[in-house]
Amino acid sequence: MEGFDQHEGLVIPFDRSNVDTDQIIPKQFLKSIKRTGFGNYLFDAWRFLDEGDLSKTPNDRQINHEFVLNDPRYQDASILVARKNFGCGSSREHAVWALMEYGIKCVIAPSFADIFYNNCFKNGLLPIVLKEENVDRVFEIITKKKAVRMDVNLEKQTISLDGGTKYSFEIDENRKVPLLRGLDEIGMTLDHVETIRAFEEKHKRSMPWIFRNEEK
Repeated sequence: MEGFDQHEGLVIPFDRSNVDTDQIIPKQFLKSIKRTGFGNYLFDAWRFLDEGDLSKTPNDRQINHEFVLNDPRYQDASILVARKNFGCGSSREHAVWALMEYGIKCVIAPSFADIFYNNCFKNGLLPIVLKEENVDRVFEIITKKKAVRMDVNLEKQTISLDGGTKYSFEIDENRKVPLLRGLDEIGMTLDHVETIRAFEEKHKRSMPWIFRNEEK
């Protein structure tokens, strides 16, 4: 997993509350066990006017030009600012995969659904919880005629917008450090491999009868 330290990018003003995972990546596209191939179908029902399937690429589709992700100002944007309860609904991890493959590095909202929030850290996507009044102010800034850039600094726990507006955010240290280092749960476990091996050896010596079948 790629670590997250500091990122600067264009911001998408995604002015919607209660965005659920079926809206992020609809169920008809969940036919792959790989973590790739979902970015083309991110927010599919909103990005396109026709019904999609796995045989169609975005170039084959009818674009909904009223949807914010299709606005030319936000092409190549990598930070998404949304309203409360982002990622609610089913527990599908594909929602995070779709966002990341599309190019989203960070999602900012007043609140997130718990499972979606946890899935973000497992895959290297940074979810930032910001006070609702601060999110309101951010929307005021990023909904101008020209797209706005934002700098996200996980180490310092700050976001900074063009023009000098800056906010701090809270994040649990047990989530922050692994994300900085690019470690998922397996990586965190392997980080203690020598301690695990030492425990296993001690366990074998203290209770050898448990391991007799392994020696045969």
